[in-house]
Amino acid sequence: MNFHKYLHAVGTGPKGNRDLDFEEAEDMMRQILDQSIHSEQIAAFLLGWRLKPETTTEFRAAISACDSYITPKKIENSIELGYPFDGKAKNPYIFPLVAEVLKDAALHLVLIGDELQPAKNGITTKEICTRVDLSENCHFFDRKDFFKELHRLTDIRMRLGLRTGFNTIEKLSRIAGSDYAITGVFHKPYVKKYIEIFSERYKNFALIQGNEGTPELFSKGRLWIAKGGHVEEFIIDPEYYGINYKKSWESISLEESLQQLSNPSNEYLKLAKLNAAIYLFVAQKAQSIDSAFEMLHG
Repeated sequence: MNFHKYLHAVGTGPKGNRDLDFEEAEDMMRQILDQSIHSEQIAAFLLGWRLKPETTTEFRAAISACDSYITPKKIENSIELGYPFDGKAKNPYIFPLVAEVLKDAALHLVLIGDELQPAKNGITTKEICTRVDLSENCHFFDRKDFFKELHRLTDIRMRLGLRTGFNTIEKLSRIAGSDYAITGVFHKPYVKKYIEIFSERYKNFALIQGNEGTPELFSKGRLWIAKGGHVEEFIIDPEYYGINYKKSWESISLEESLQQLSNPSNEYLKLAKLNAAIYLFVAQKAQSIDSAFEMLHG
């Protein structure tokens, strides 16, 4: 279809804008991914789409289009961790330590990454995974290898410099065919949207008020698990588990992040065990977070 039709749908103001149907949104996403249109048109659409704003139907259609470019590489007994592609800016990552904790628990962690995307300007999962020796149950997939079409849009997105619909749909690609997934969410109103978009793709889909929008819990927060149309909410407080880690409010460098991973404090190691317990619970390998945490401390 003519792409101007989609620009008109998102760029003519409140009276003229309209939502795309599933077929239109799929076609729109394929034209963007193929870059069969001008870069100016791509940037204009992404900006207008966010301001309209995007609908669940449009997001699900966009993901369907993305799926057609990806060939999954099945990893059994895995949970996909959905990280934002604009990185972490103020605290180190904890997933390499979590993976170490889970080595004997028959649970594999799956992460995807790429070059930095707008708009936080943090440290990316790719920067960590290419500099750290990951345990054998931690699997990193570089998007430039399995989804080059989206990878090649990095320059356009960075020139735009703003969050777009891609920031939402790119976090979980299902590259490993995982049955379970968990991603971070900042605010409760986004929980319903993410569940509508992603939950049918997994046996268990979880959202957590993670540190800097990641699926990593650093302080008291909520966990939501969606299964079969039912959503259950849990409150998790690290202090309940005897953890007194103090998260940072200042930006840290890549070197500082790597240093905290290579020489973790006792509190940080305990925090890794709590996150591992959460993942075991989401992946239905424990009846509760408490029992999983106790098992990992045994």
